[in-house]
Amino acid sequence: MVEPINLRQFKKRKIRADKEKLADDNRKKFGVSSHIRKAAKADKHLSTVKLDGAKLNNKD
Repeated sequence: MVEPINLRQFKKRKIRADKEKLADDNRKKFGVSSHIRKAAKADKHLSTVKLDGAKLNNKD
């Protein structure tokens, strides 16, 4: 015979699993510390400046 399922406990387990998934997604999204974010932003800006400086201006 099949064991009965307690729906209240099943719902709570599902809610906990959903919250854990959301927390994991947020850790991936916002888990970078501020000094690493600032360094990456500065590196991106520096590479953009170097690329813009290497452009040729062709005026006809």
